[in-house]
Amino acid sequence: MDLLTFARGPGMHWATTVFVIGVLWRLLGMLLLRGRKDLSEPRSTAAWKGLRLIGLRSWPRKEFLGGTAFGEIMGYTFHIGFLVALFFYLPHILFFEDIAKSVIGVNFKRVFGFAWPYLPGGAIYFFSAVSLAALIAVLVHRIASPVKRMLSNFDDYFSWFVTIAPIATGMLAYSHYGAPYPTLLGLHLVSVELLMLWFPFGKLMHAFTMFLARGVQGVDFERKGASL
Repeated sequence: MDLLTFARGPGMHWATTVFVIGVLWRLLGMLLLRGRKDLSEPRSTAAWKGLRLIGLRSWPRKEFLGGTAFGEIMGYTFHIGFLVALFFYLPHILFFEDIAKSVIGVNFKRVFGFAWPYLPGGAIYFFSAVSLAALIAVLVHRIASPVKRMLSNFDDYFSWFVTIAPIATGMLAYSHYGAPYPTLLGLHLVSVELLMLWFPFGKLMHAFTMFLARGVQGVDFERKGASL
């Protein structure tokens, strides 16, 4: 069995299984956590307004912007580039449509009545390059900062590695550079599968937990009458 056959077959099967079960397990574990009942009288009965914190904390307060601006800008730059490349590249779209059809029996075009839009390969390559550059800048900044370097652990660096690897290998596969295309595509798929395997167990899980945590915190603040 060559690399590409493995990556398309058992590698993808097991990575997807671990990813789905791991994410659901982590989310279920958080939802079932038992906290102490708050017996204090609520200062606001409109606790749902606390959900505003999800949006309000998507950008720091101006008092802290001077110290966090670089991280915020690079973070948004990486995430936008990564998501555009992930969801608007035609081969990725065909992959998602195939999974939706084979796993849950949903035909995207038939259900939604329109085709999933995609961008030209050159545009996807540009967004991937921007995302790659942002990740490298974040790593250099982390290593150069004495405080961030002291606070960083294996999870931080390994999560960075498994995130940048699919971008780099995808760009190499697109440009057919460095090795035969089947080998490059196999490496790209293996790097994606490594990301999926690590996702539920590291800090990358924040993609699912960040909004949940902010929502819970916002509801709690609103109940206590705290300023958001």
